[in-house]
Amino acid sequence: MYQFFSPSVQHTLDLVGIFVFAISGALLAVRKNFDVFGIAVLAEVTALGGGLFRDLIIGAVPPAAFTDLGYFVTPLLAALLVFFLHPHVERIQTGVNVFDAAGLGLFCVAGTTKAYDYGLGLTQSAALGLATAVGGGVLRDVLANEVPSLLRWDRDLYAVPAMVGATMVVVCIRYDALTPTASALAAVTAFVLRLLAMRYHWRAPRAWNRRSTVREE
Repeated sequence: MYQFFSPSVQHTLDLVGIFVFAISGALLAVRKNFDVFGIAVLAEVTALGGGLFRDLIIGAVPPAAFTDLGYFVTPLLAALLVFFLHPHVERIQTGVNVFDAAGLGLFCVAGTTKAYDYGLGLTQSAALGLATAVGGGVLRDVLANEVPSLLRWDRDLYAVPAMVGATMVVVCIRYDALTPTASALAAVTAFVLRLLAMRYHWRAPRAWNRRSTVREE
């Protein structure tokens, strides 16, 4: 498998990304007034959903979430932290968003390379890399009975940075240029694009000459 960090560093970064994604899920659960079980479920789903989907699609079973205890326990620790300290966590939301962007960049690259390593084509690998990065957030919103942020026009770009990162990876694979430096550059590019989208509120365009009478929410 293409890896741009050593296995131990990669594992640590995976856990950091999982932890931050889990915090975003747990915070939404608190805002929805879920009980402690609901908070834990939303944290787990947000953190692990994208990776589970990827592993099941490519046949990497049992998924890493069920073979590495750290992957399963880390979201529970995040849920516990939010359960007791959610007012303080809310106050550092900007910092959480920065780490979330880092996780997005890391997971879109790792997901793409793992999918390709298991025999998928370039386009399919990029699509699965995107799913790895954003899948947990989609499941989180669905379970919380919200329109997924991925589909809302009034949210800053999220999927697009992941798409750019995944595309950079498959282009490098196509031309046999996927080095540790190129992989890291793809992850950093997705990370920076997400930060810029949050800073300048970049959003995807809606339908051309839109004349809809549907009430905007």
